[in-house]
Amino acid sequence: MSRADRAPDARPAPLWRDPGAAPADRADALLAAMTLEEKIAQLFGVWVGASAEGGDVAPHQHDMEEAVDLDELLPQGLGQLTRPFGTAPVDPALGALSLARTQWRIVAAGRFGIPALAHEECLAGFAAWGATAYPVPLAWGATFDPALVREMAAAIGRDLRAVGVHQGLAPVLDVVRDARWGRVEETIGEDPYLVGTVATAYVQGLESAGIVATLKHFAGYSASRAGRNLAPVSMGPREFADVVLAPFEMAVRESGVRSVMHAYTDTDGVPSAADERLLTGLLRDTWGFTGTVVADYFGIAFLQALHGVAGSPGEAAGVALAAGVDVELPTVKTFGEPLRKAIADGLVPEDLVDRAARRVLAQKAACGLLDPDWDPVPAALAGTAVERARGTVDLDPAGNRDLARRVAEESVVLLANDGTLPLAPDAPVRVAVIGPLADVPTAVLGCYSFPVHVGGRTPGAPLGIELPTLYEAVAAEFAAGEVVTARGLDAVDAERGEGFAAAVELARGADVVVAALGDRAGLFGRGTSGEGCDVASLDLPGAQQELLDALLETGTPVVVTLLAGRPYVLGRAVGEAAAVVQTFFPGEEGTRALAGILSGRVSPSGRLPIGVPRQAGAQPATYLAPLLGHASEVSNLDPGPAFGFGHGLTYTAFEWSDLEVADHVASTEGEFALACTVRNTGSRPGTETVQLYLHDPVASVVRPVQRLVGYLRLGELAPGEAVRVRARVPADLASFTGRAGRRIVEPGELELRLSASSTRPLLTAHVTLTGAVREVDHGRRLHARLTAEPLPGSGPGPERGA
Repeated sequence: MSRADRAPDARPAPLWRDPGAAPADRADALLAAMTLEEKIAQLFGVWVGASAEGGDVAPHQHDMEEAVDLDELLPQGLGQLTRPFGTAPVDPALGALSLARTQWRIVAAGRFGIPALAHEECLAGFAAWGATAYPVPLAWGATFDPALVREMAAAIGRDLRAVGVHQGLAPVLDVVRDARWGRVEETIGEDPYLVGTVATAYVQGLESAGIVATLKHFAGYSASRAGRNLAPVSMGPREFADVVLAPFEMAVRESGVRSVMHAYTDTDGVPSAADERLLTGLLRDTWGFTGTVVADYFGIAFLQALHGVAGSPGEAAGVALAAGVDVELPTVKTFGEPLRKAIADGLVPEDLVDRAARRVLAQKAACGLLDPDWDPVPAALAGTAVERARGTVDLDPAGNRDLARRVAEESVVLLANDGTLPLAPDAPVRVAVIGPLADVPTAVLGCYSFPVHVGGRTPGAPLGIELPTLYEAVAAEFAAGEVVTARGLDAVDAERGEGFAAAVELARGADVVVAALGDRAGLFGRGTSGEGCDVASLDLPGAQQELLDALLETGTPVVVTLLAGRPYVLGRAVGEAAAVVQTFFPGEEGTRALAGILSGRVSPSGRLPIGVPRQAGAQPATYLAPLLGHASEVSNLDPGPAFGFGHGLTYTAFEWSDLEVADHVASTEGEFALACTVRNTGSRPGTETVQLYLHDPVASVVRPVQRLVGYLRLGELAPGEAVRVRARVPADLASFTGRAGRRIVEPGELELRLSASSTRPLLTAHVTLTGAVREVDHGRRLHARLTAEPLPGSGPGPERGA
C-alpha cells in the first residue's frame, strides 16, 4: 500500500504537512496538536529483533532490553527504528520491503501518521548483509585524502537511502590518546586536525546523499584511563578543548552534520549524557548546532546503572533531557513510562519533552517524512512484488568495489624496506605466506563490519561479499611463481601449537616470507581489537611475536604484513625484517591492495595516522605531547615511536628544496606565506604527502612540541617531475586555550615545519607573531591553505589535502 492508494482527503492539509513551510514551523504546528504521550513517543527508538538474553550485542543488554508490545506502543507513534538491516542477515531488497511494511504499520497506527526515522551503522560501510565492506576509519586517516573519503561516504549514503534508511551512526571523531583502547580501529588517528578534516569530509559525503550523519562519541570517550572501555576520563579542560573537542567543532562548523551522539564516559565525574555545559552550552549555544543529540546505546539507563548519578530510570531520563539528549537509543527504557511518570510527579518539566520533540520533528520534516507524498518503498522497488524482489538490490556493485579498492590502496603504509620490495611479479620465486591471518577471509574487517558484528552470531550464514584471503591475493599476484601457506598458530594462541614448527620449516625453504600478522576483530573480549577488546600492552596478540622471531631466524627475507586494528610493537622486526607493511583492516579489497603493494603494481602512498610504538610498556604515548612527554634525561623510559605519526615510505625518492617565506613577521591577526619545491628524484612514479607542523617554543602554558596544522597529498609524480607547494598559514592556527580558559593567539617566535612526517622535518620557517595577545572565538580560521602547481615542464596529478 502507498499514499497514492488512499482516498483523497478534501480537508485542507495542516501546516505540518506543507513541504514548502520551514521544518521548524512544521514541527511547532505538529507539536501543538500532540498529547504528552505522543510527544514522548517521538523520543525513543525500538529495536525489533534484538535479543534480550544478553551477550549478543553487549554486556548489560539483558538489563536494558525489555519486551515491547508494538500494538500497544504504536498508536502513540514512534521516533526511530533501530538497525532494521543490521540485526540479522537479510536480502537487501526483502529488507527494504519489510522496512516499508513496518513503516506503513507505524503510520496507520498513529493519529498523525508520522513515520519512524530508521538508522543504521555505517562505520566502515553500510553494516548490512551483502553491502560493501570498506576500510575502517583508521585506514581513512592513513590515506590523508579527505576528497576520497568524501566520495566513499557519498556512495555509502546512497546505499543507505536506496533501502529506506535515514540516519547513519558515523563517523567517530574520537582522537586516540591510548592505543590500548579496543576501539582504536574505529578512530581516524591520534591527531585532532587529521581527525577533523577526514571526518568532516565523511559527513559531507553522507549528508550529500540525504542521510543524517552522526558525530560520535561526544566527547572524551577515547581518553579513558588505561585505555579501558567506558573507564572514567581524567583530563584537564585545556587538553579537552584543544585535543578532544577540536574535531567536533570543525565538523559542526563545516560539514552540515545533523546529529551528534553522546559519549558513554564521564569526565571529571560528569557523564557526557548528563553534561548540560557540553551538550547544550557548548554544542548548541556556542557552536550553533541545531540538529538532534542521540544516546549511545543504553547510555541514558547507564546514568543509573553504571555512573550512579540517577536513582531511577525516570530520574535518568530527566537528567539526560535536561542536559540536551533528545533521543533514546537503541530501544525504549527510560524515555517511556518512567519519563511519563516523572513528569506526572512533577520531577521533570514537560517543556524538556517539547524541546526534544521539536528537534526530532523538525528533522523528520527536513527528511521528507512529514510530506503528503512520502512513500517508504524505495524508488527502485516500486511495484515489485515480494516474491520477485530477492536479489534485485545490489549493495556491493562494481563502483563500490572500485572505491573500496582505491581507499585500501591509498591506506597501505610501507613502514620499512631494505630494497626487497617490490617483488617482481613475473619472477619464478617461492613465496611462503605464513601467519595466523594468511588464510582468514575476515582478517580485513573491523568489528562493525556486518560479517563480524552480526555474522558471527549467525553461524553458517554466507558472508554476502567476496573476501579473498591474503594467501589467495598473493597467489594471484605472483602467478609466475609458487605460493605456499601455513598459519603456524591462531591469532590468539598464547603458546606454540603443533603447526608452529612446520610453518617455520616452510619459511626456511622459501625465497621470501610474507608474515601475515595482526588482529581478529570482535566485540567485548571476543577478539583482539574492537569494542570492549582492550589490551594491557601493545605486544602482538598471542604468540605472534614468537612466530615472527622464528621466521626472522630462518634467514629467509621476511616481509611483515599487518592486518590490524591498532599499531603493535614489532620487536626485532624493526631493523631485521626485509620490509614492514602496515594496514588497518583494509576492507574487502584489502588483500588485493596489499598484494599490489608487494609487487609494485600499486605505489605505496599511505601515511601513519598513529605512531607505531617501540616499547609495549611506554603507554599511553602520542606525538602530540609536550617536551616532558617525549624522551628526556629525567626518565629511563623512552616513549618514542619506532615509526612516528605521518610516516610512510614510497618506492621512489623525493627532494624538498627552495624554501621561500614571503614575510617572516606577521601580526597576531595576520598570516604567513610559505613555498617549497618537491621533486621526484627516483626512478619510479610516487606520491608524497606534505605535512605542515607548528612548533611554539615559548608559550604561557605548556604546549605540545609540535602539532599538525595542514597537509597536502600530492598527485602521483613521474620521475623528475616537480611541483611548487604553497602554504598560507593564518595566525589563528597558533591559538590555544590560555590560563583563563579562553582561546588566545600570543605574540612570539614560531617554527613552521614542512615535513614528511612528525619525525622528519625537512624545511623549517622561523617566523614571528607581533602585537598584543589576541582572543579568538569559534569563528576563527581552522585551516592553512596548501596548494601545488607544476613547475615549468611538469604536470602532477590532482592534489588531495586539507
